[in-house]
Formats: sequence, structure tokens, C-alpha cells
Amino acid sequence: MTTETAPYRVIREATDYELREYAPQLVAETIVGGDFDAAASVGFSRLAGYIFGKNKGQRTIAMTSPVTQRGVVIAMTTPVIQARADGRNGYLIRFTMPAALTRASLPEPLDGNISLVELPSRRVAAHGFSGMWSDRNFDTHRATLRAALVRDHLVAVGEPEVARYDPPWTLWFLRRNEILFDVAGAVGSVAEPRYAGAVSQTRGT
Repeated sequence: MTTETAPYRVIREATDYELREYAPQLVAETIVGGDFDAAASVGFSRLAGYIFGKNKGQRTIAMTSPVTQRGVVIAMTTPVIQARADGRNGYLIRFTMPAALTRASLPEPLDGNISLVELPSRRVAAHGFSGMWSDRNFDTHRATLRAALVRDHLVAVGEPEVARYDPPWTLWFLRRNEILFDVAGAVGSVAEPRYAGAVSQTRGT
């Protein structure tokens, strides 16, 4: 996979999860109502429209990666995050922007439902799995990660995320997925930096 991915540093490798530290990220995000699958589809299409030309000063262009128009490069970058919207019905879906871009250099969305946001660094526990993007898979692997965090005396913070590393047309048995939890009070030995990316989707507990 050649898609640019969000950088992280591995802090600890443990049974059933990897503890990571993600650098600050610039994202485009939108909130979509409805159920989990419908929100993922609508949110992905809405944010894809932004990076493929539905923005101020940009023309609608073909779906390629990276996308370059008038000196602005907006690549199809991972992860894409879907999270339960805090205090609101629906889900928060995020596209991570390329590292070379800044808030000032990104074009403004034409869709008022899209916001550009700078996220701080965070510490995350990630549990990987393959296969379908289904409620059953999500529930099974979320439970596995929760149990591992309890075992290791780590506190999960906020809503879990489903990290999707592949586009929807990828064959189900080739898909790479992760459940992610922000964690508090994590301590571990430092490992070599790594890079990861995802199409990620957060589910409520």
C-alpha cells in the first residue's frame, strides 16, 4: 500500500494489543446521523468529495491519489476515523490530512458540514484483526482489547475506534482493521518509530 499514513511511535508490544503514541494530526471531519454502516458510507463520501475537489478554489477532478490542483496536494491519507459524536446522535468521521499540509494551506470546504481540525498527540492501544467490517467482528475484538487493558492496568478513555486501512472495495479477507482506544496512565519502554494508517471508524461502547 502506497497511501501516506499517520505516523506513530510504538511504546510497548503486548499480548492482544500494541501501545502507540500518535503525533498531532490535521483532519477533516464531519458528523453524520443514522446507524453505524450508513454513517460510515455517507461520511466517507462527503469527505472524499472535499479532497477530490469540492473546496474553495478547486475544480472537481478525477479520483486519484495524490490529488493535485492549483499547487494544493490533498492525498488520500489514512487513517479515516469514525467515532460516536460526543453528546449528539450519530458518528464523527475523520480523514487525516497529508503531513506536508498545514491548516493555513488547506482549502476551505464548500460543504458546511465539514470542519478542519488540529488534533493533539495521543496515546493509543491498538488491537488488529482482519475480515469483514461487521458489528459482530467489532464487538468481539473490542471485548478482547478491553480485557487486555484491564489485565495490564490501563484505563481506556472515550469511545473505541475501528481503524480501517483499506478502501471498501478490498476483498474482505485482505482487509486490515484495528480497534483503537485512547489510554491514560500508560508507561512502557520506547521502541523504534513506525508508521501506520487506517480507514478508521469509531463505535460506541
